[in-house]
Amino acid sequence: MKQTPVASIRILADNPDHHLWNNNGTFWCHYTIHLPDYTKRRVRQSLGTPCIERARKLRDQLLRRAVKGGAL
Repeated sequence: MKQTPVASIRILADNPDHHLWNNNGTFWCHYTIHLPDYTKRRVRQSLGTPCIERARKLRDQLLRRAVKGGAL
């Protein structure tokens, strides 16, 4: 049976900016993928926006894809 990678994503209601950080005016998203061989891959991706509201929307789209297995 083939195993698929699993995204390690926390949803924190009290922190709407979880997985986001501002790097010199541009927001980035960071999360971890756990691989079938018991290793992990840290994913850091620029969201290309200085706007926190837009960054949240882009992060949510990115994490949805990661959960479905499209992050690799």
